[in-house]
Amino acid sequence: MKCDILIVAGLWNSGPQHWQTHWEGKYSKWERVAHRDWNNPQRDEWVAELDAAIAACEGRPILVAHSLGCMLVAQWAQWACLQAGSPLRIAGAFLVAPSDVEAPSYPAAANGFTPIPMQALPFPSMVVASTNDEYLHIERARAFAGAWGSRLVEIGDAGHINGASGYGPWPEGERMLEDFCSTLHP
Repeated sequence: MKCDILIVAGLWNSGPQHWQTHWEGKYSKWERVAHRDWNNPQRDEWVAELDAAIAACEGRPILVAHSLGCMLVAQWAQWACLQAGSPLRIAGAFLVAPSDVEAPSYPAAANGFTPIPMQALPFPSMVVASTNDEYLHIERARAFAGAWGSRLVEIGDAGHINGASGYGPWPEGERMLEDFCSTLHP
């Protein structure tokens, strides 16, 4: 793939069987946003860590986020606009299985990730959602995509679209990302 990618993992980081980890291993120039604490995320800290990772990029990266990482992207975009920063420092965001941190099924303390920003993202985005995700009802996925101005792709019963759901290398997702990248302006 010929685009700069920042991988934005969610709660507990993405394990060795996760598609984000497979893709990061396949593309040596892709970088994963690092967090000091993967188990007890604090919104302000995670937003600052994402902002620092974006600032370290030479070009405008595409954010490839999963789960809480998707909520982090939305929180960062809101923060960047309020801080008079430039959310256009990124080319776009590929958001897979956003976690609904406002739902009782979310497995950790929201720690500042609520309320969920429901404003249009100031960059192109795509939401990929499952119809049976334990952390996101499909109606909420549709609401997020609509509010964020994202293209929504529903992939059927796919669980949380992670390693535990059988999404290791996930070539279909990689093709979706390639198609999304082809629509972006460098």
